[in-house]
Amino acid sequence: MNKYELALVVSAKIEDEERAAVVEKAKGYITRYDGTISEVEEWGKKKLAYEINHMREGFYYFIQFEADATAPAEIERHVRIMDNVLRYLVVRKDAK
Repeated sequence: MNKYELALVVSAKIEDEERAAVVEKAKGYITRYDGTISEVEEWGKKKLAYEINHMREGFYYFIQFEADATAPAEIERHVRIMDNVLRYLVVRKDAK
């Protein structure tokens, strides 16, 4: 099992309930591929470095998880087509 981090930028134009549902759906994809979530960090609303889909702000979430090496590709495949997700990135965290 490797350690990973999923970074999500969610649209700032949706309601709190919808935003929570987007994050829960992403967490569901992680657990679907036998990943275990260790931490979810919500950074809140931040200004984007550049405009994405006519939006200048987004909500940032960082989900720490452990999973097999094949899981990140599958998780990205699902997150890529999710509504209200402006950007995403799964990175492997090295052991220190």
